[in-house]
This record gives sequence, C-alpha cells and structure tokens, in this order.
Amino acid sequence: MNRRLSARYFQVTQRVWGTKLLFVNVYMIANRPGAAMGWVLVDTGLKGSAAAIIAMAETLFGLGTKPMAIILTHGHGDHAGGLQELLKYWDVPVYAHELEMPYLTGKSSYPPTDPFVGGGLMSLASAFFPVAPINIRQNRDLRVIDINEGIPELPEWKVIETPGHSPGHISLFLPTNSTLIVGDALATTRAESVISAFTFIKKLSGPPRYITMNWQAAAASVQKIAALNPRTIAPGHGQTMRGRELQEDLQELAANFNDVSVPKHGRYVGHPALADKTGVKYIPPFVTSAEFKVVVAFAGVFAGLLIMKQLQR
Repeated sequence: MNRRLSARYFQVTQRVWGTKLLFVNVYMIANRPGAAMGWVLVDTGLKGSAAAIIAMAETLFGLGTKPMAIILTHGHGDHAGGLQELLKYWDVPVYAHELEMPYLTGKSSYPPTDPFVGGGLMSLASAFFPVAPINIRQNRDLRVIDINEGIPELPEWKVIETPGHSPGHISLFLPTNSTLIVGDALATTRAESVISAFTFIKKLSGPPRYITMNWQAAAASVQKIAALNPRTIAPGHGQTMRGRELQEDLQELAANFNDVSVPKHGRYVGHPALADKTGVKYIPPFVTSAEFKVVVAFAGVFAGLLIMKQLQR
C-alpha cells in the first residue's frame, strides 16, 4: 500500500484517508491486517468525481485496485453524484440505509432545498441543486445496511443512525480510536457560505441548512454524536477536527443546537418533511421570508434595468 500522499489527499487517522472534491469530502478506509483485508469507499462526491476518486485509490492502494464496497452516508447529489460513473469501473456492492433507498432507485425525489434560510450564497445557489433520484437498482448489488449487524466489509466500524439532514443518514464510528465519519450530520465549516464552503474555514456547525429536512431529528443526531465523545470527526464539509478543540466545540454545539444551528425561519423549521421507506410523504408549504423578499426585489430591479436598456436601443 502506497502511503506517500499527494497534497490533494489527507490522512484522518491510521487507515483512513480523505480528499476534498470541490466543496465535499470523500473517504477511503482500509481494514487492519488480520481483519477482512481490503478497503471501502465512503461517499462518491459530485457528478464527475469518478476519475479523481479512482486516481486517489490507485495512489493509496495500487493500480487496478477497487474497493470491497461503497458506503453512502446518504444519497444527496454531492455525496452520491459520482456513484453511477464509478460503478462502470467497479462492480462492487453499495450500502445505504433503508430510508435512503427510494432516492437511489428512482422512486422518490428528496424534498426541495430551502434556498432562503440565510447564511450565505451557497444557500441561495441551492435552488439549483439536484434533488431528483438516481437509479442504480438495475444489475447492481444495492444492499440495505443492517444497523444491528453493521457492514461485513467493514467489521470494526459501527453504523450510527444520524437522520435529520436526510431520512436515512448514517455515520460510521470506529470505537478503538474513537473516529467518526459524520457525512452531513454536522459540518466543520459554515456550509451556507460560499467562501467557507470552498475554503473549509474551520467552524463546527450543524448540517447544511439549505437541504436539511427535519431539524428536530438533526438536533437529536448531534446529541447522539456528542454522547459518543469522538476524538476525531471527519465531516462531509470542512476539515477534520480532533482533540480538545473538537470535544469542547461539540459539547457546546449539542447544548446550544437550536440557537446556533437551526435557522430563524425556513420551510422545514418547525415543520419537517416526512418520509418512509417508500420515499417522501409530506413536504411543508413554502414560506416567504425577509431574504426571499429582498432577493425577489433585487431580481425585479435587475430585470427592469435590462428591459429599460433594451428599450433604449
């Protein structure tokens, strides 16, 4: 195994590596010698990420390598976008929680994003983020994660249910060194800000506001994460955090989640979207906000100026 890392890759802990693809992280986990040998991929980044992921895998594990499995923390487009392309190269099983299956098998779209929750331009840009499902069921080995049994290809790691950001969101926990891969159950940057999202300015935060569908469940998930008292957290968005800095900030986040992470207003604030194993069952109606009115006003002024300019020609 080649452990001479490119500057594009980073080591989380022993046998766990990550890379940042635009504004989202993916991870590769190698099993220890003596356990089930091989490695797994956690999340697949945005659409178009396959080549970068394969290059990283071959840097770490050798030419022609492939994972024993791909595990999805959830199925949003920035975490499962590269999946279909990767499966053209790697014939491997894919694991996801039962409640994520409708969005991976073409049965249901995710609830719409909430671009007017505030916090920055990434929130506004989320209006254009895909929420339609992909479909990898045909001729693919798509497996439901057994929460009690875990994932056979990753025997030392425990699956932790951390819903809220999405219906079947999961995290992965290694008790032996207290490492937690959290997906989007929380972030270590302000995901709503373009500058923070792309540069990973460090700030322990809740899940990305613009696409979190159930804030009550998200709060409970952060409480669960804090109770694990992890020594290292590897997020979907942001830098790896560890040690005293992590533990102090995590306890503070858990204690003050509703004040610091939940938006003051928004489509899903106080009114969660509801979903089951067949897909989305209820989406709360859109609610206007001050941000929405400001954006509409600016858009109207801009459109008006364009029309006036055309008329003056």
